Amino acid sequence: MIDKSHFFVRIIKLTTFFMKPKNLFSKIFLDSGDPQETKDTLALLGWLDGQTTNPSLFAKNPEVVAKLKAGQKFSQQEIYASYKKAIQEISALIPAGSVSIEVYCDTNTTAEEMVKQAMEMNTWINNAHIKLPITHEGLKAAEILTIAGIRVNMTLCFSQNQGAAVYAATKAAKKGDVFLSPFIGRLDDINEDGMNFIENTLTMFKNGDGHAQTLAASVRTFDHLMRCLQLQTDIITVPAKVLKLWAEKNFILPDQTYQYNSKDLKKMPYEEINLNKNWEEYNIQHQLTDQGVTKFVADWNKLLK
Repeated sequence: MIDKSHFFVRIIKLTTFFMKPKNLFSKIFLDSGDPQETKDTLALLGWLDGQTTNPSLFAKNPEVVAKLKAGQKFSQQEIYASYKKAIQEISALIPAGSVSIEVYCDTNTTAEEMVKQAMEMNTWINNAHIKLPITHEGLKAAEILTIAGIRVNMTLCFSQNQGAAVYAATKAAKKGDVFLSPFIGRLDDINEDGMNFIENTLTMFKNGDGHAQTLAASVRTFDHLMRCLQLQTDIITVPAKVLKLWAEKNFILPDQTYQYNSKDLKKMPYEEINLNKNWEEYNIQHQLTDQGVTKFVADWNKLLK
């Protein structure tokens, strides 16, 4: 005779496991360019709100790595076809979420060239956010694209002035159409408190109309994730290994007693910034943005014949 009570207990446990944690105010994205990792993470969590990709992550895609190990490289046409295929596979796995697709750009890429790429990439899937760097040409492209109703993810953010410029350049957008991606780990690398910067960005955007949302990126540790959750960051994009650790801890959520240990990292003082200026009036220069663009270009170019 079947022990029905035991059967229903197991069903309840499984159902609970595959539900989002209660009181979770942040959206959770996977930071990966590999559709298999999307499948594995969905199997582990049971849900995802979206996924972010970039050239560096795509270069780690197992299919790409296998081709390179075989001594083969891609033509420009082949690399875009491969990237498109990966994006479409990811989108099919999380159709109700957002999938970020990054344009190729170096220091000489014009806004018009970014817009052309973005328009094409936006046709690949129905749930795209197009990633653009926070450079003069990237912001110019973002203004054009958001006026056209195309969603954007402005990446490589390291200063409040950059965040304010993104806000100002994308005023035509609706809420949910614009993500600002501050990179926590890369600020930590230069001894500045990346988590403190997330807090500053969230505070600054509270003074706005809500069309731009903070997407915490370059999350490297479990404590990065916990502090982002405690701050109720709009969106957090997280590598699979950190999400796995969170699952092992039964999706624990930090309460107000949680203390983030910033160690000896330098605090980034909050700046009172007027969000209503023209975007070209803000100082958007930052060495880490320049370095990030260079790294993405290098990771992409090493795949090409």
